[in-house]
Amino acid sequence: MAALPFVKVQGLGNDFLVVDLRPGQPAALVRPSPLEPAVARALCDRHFGVGADGILAILPGREGDARMRVINADGSEAEMCGNGIRCVAKVLWEKDPALRRPLLRIDTGAGLLACAIDADEAAGRVRSVTVEMGQPRLTRAEIPMLGPPAERAVRIPLRASGQELSATAVSMGNPHVVIFVEDDGADLRALAEEVGPELEVDPTFPRRTNVELARIGADAIELVVWERGCGITLACGTGACATVVAACLEGRAHPNQEVLVHLLGGTLGITASSTAAGLFSGVRMRGPADMVFAAEVDPARLVAATG
Repeated sequence: MAALPFVKVQGLGNDFLVVDLRPGQPAALVRPSPLEPAVARALCDRHFGVGADGILAILPGREGDARMRVINADGSEAEMCGNGIRCVAKVLWEKDPALRRPLLRIDTGAGLLACAIDADEAAGRVRSVTVEMGQPRLTRAEIPMLGPPAERAVRIPLRASGQELSATAVSMGNPHVVIFVEDDGADLRALAEEVGPELEVDPTFPRRTNVELARIGADAIELVVWERGCGITLACGTGACATVVAACLEGRAHPNQEVLVHLLGGTLGITASSTAAGLFSGVRMRGPADMVFAAEVDPARLVAATG
């Protein structure tokens, strides 16, 4: 049996299998690799596998303390995952004595990101992680999406499930399209399940897209996310960041103020920072991450079981 050691971790119910593939770690020697699409699908299968929204692989850092790769439940690779990076930071701090420090720097597909650790030193436990998520990408070329490359996609018309929708597109290193719902009585999850699958693969977005259905409240944003490669998830960190940026672009929220974003699995604090010239200088995400369990599994057997 080729046993793959992993840790199951969740951030607001967005759950992942974290595998440490750095040289010298036992998981790095296991074959087939959890980075292979068929293996990732088998591991993430909630009926025949372990069950997760994705695989988070820890690799040697290029510039940072470590590097994170994100493999979705369908085997595709994502550039970035906001809940995932908090989970990886927690695992690194709690499991690697050499990285038990107040600030960890993690390489991602969206660049090098700084993670400030709020920990109970005596208990050896991370309570929450605040991530500097970098500058949002706002032009069509950066997102990416079709149309004039330098143009921002704010309140653009889209069509899905027979509905005309107004949407704003933002990239947090991965693409998002945000739709604000005005109807106070509308079921955001039902809407996300209805329009999400179609918008995810809309040809306007050559790399597919994540889809956010949001509603502005008196002091917070209610949000449901259809994640590219996963479907409905209980939380999406980059989706929450993109939604706050989109709210600022549409004049629904103000930059430089933390906005509470209520997702299906809990709440994140998001701050979109802006310069005096009105340019977004960065986005900060604050939220928890929790260990569920640690275990080992034979990936070859799971692949065989899931066919």
